Amino acid sequence: MLSRLLDHARRIIFAVRHRGDRGMSTAEYAVGTIAACGFAALLFKVVTSADVQELLVGLVNRALNVGK
Repeated sequence: MLSRLLDHARRIIFAVRHRGDRGMSTAEYAVGTIAACGFAALLFKVVTSADVQELLVGLVNRALNVGK
């Protein structure tokens, strides 16, 4: 009886130790959301800069005029 109990306890411990994380906890979710918002703000700032806009407009114009 004791060996069955110990065996059951070992299986539970093994299962708990080897289960995968299935998503983020609330704190991790909050940090991930803040990081994503920060990255989005940085990307927006870069894309709306004059130099990058000029490059993007030139790229689109070249792409539209390829067959002409």
